[in-house]
Amino acid sequence: MDDSKGGSSFAVHISPEQVQRFCEFLYRRTGMSFAESKRYFIDRRLEDRITATGSSSFQEYFSLLRTDADQEIEHLINSFTVNETYFYREEHQLRCMTTSLLDSIVRQKKPGATLRIWSVPCSTGEEPYSIALWLMENWPQVDSYNIEIVGSDIDTRALKAAAEGIYGDRALMRLSRDIIGRYFAPVAGGNHQIDEGLRNSIEFTRANLIDTKDMAQYRDFDLIFCRNVLIYFDDASRRLAAENLYDCLRPGGYICLGHSESMSRISPLFRVSRFPDAIVYQRPEADHG
Repeated sequence: MDDSKGGSSFAVHISPEQVQRFCEFLYRRTGMSFAESKRYFIDRRLEDRITATGSSSFQEYFSLLRTDADQEIEHLINSFTVNETYFYREEHQLRCMTTSLLDSIVRQKKPGATLRIWSVPCSTGEEPYSIALWLMENWPQVDSYNIEIVGSDIDTRALKAAAEGIYGDRALMRLSRDIIGRYFAPVAGGNHQIDEGLRNSIEFTRANLIDTKDMAQYRDFDLIFCRNVLIYFDDASRRLAAENLYDCLRPGGYICLGHSESMSRISPLFRVSRFPDAIVYQRPEADHG
């Protein structure tokens, strides 16, 4: 759909009751829950989509949304997701990965075995590429295993940007000049594009953490990075997401959350694992369920 129709600037009146209906719809689809303090954010995004679709009212737009005409649900979700991130974010967890977690994981694997790592949500790709860069720079056994890295997100625009792998200076601010010089090439606009080999080594897919049927295709991961997304969910959605993520891990596998998130407050399924560099959560090895 051509968003150029959004050039008109008519005011769309949206009542509190309509906002509530809309938020309930968005919650059922994505698990995202917005407090009253986010009302301005909701109104702005909603008004933008009403205008972009050429709808004359909330009711007309909501009817279009419920029938998913022109894949409007996808456009809407894309407009509500926040994709502000950068390379080597929460570096202590990357350090923990190569100093503690992988040693624990590969104890049960033979050289040449597959090691699966999942970044979800991966946003515009900074996290999965960071994992790949950190492994190549800091893990001596990186060539001894078949490492598969998957990056997934609910936002299809973010996934397209991730596959292109083009970043500005702010996204690269934590990387040394040496790493930028070896793994990135200058492109138009003063940006940098990550090495083609790295781009091709990561699989980018769409995933919805609270859609159990959708999540069933993701299994047998040794390590999951799921950072700074559960804070946007309410308690019920967090529990559902945690259960889905649990099923995606191999027994003995680990999951890393964001610095303000705690799996202990969400689900009893995981065991807390404390390492020198980070606190992470493990699916128990003896699990049979």
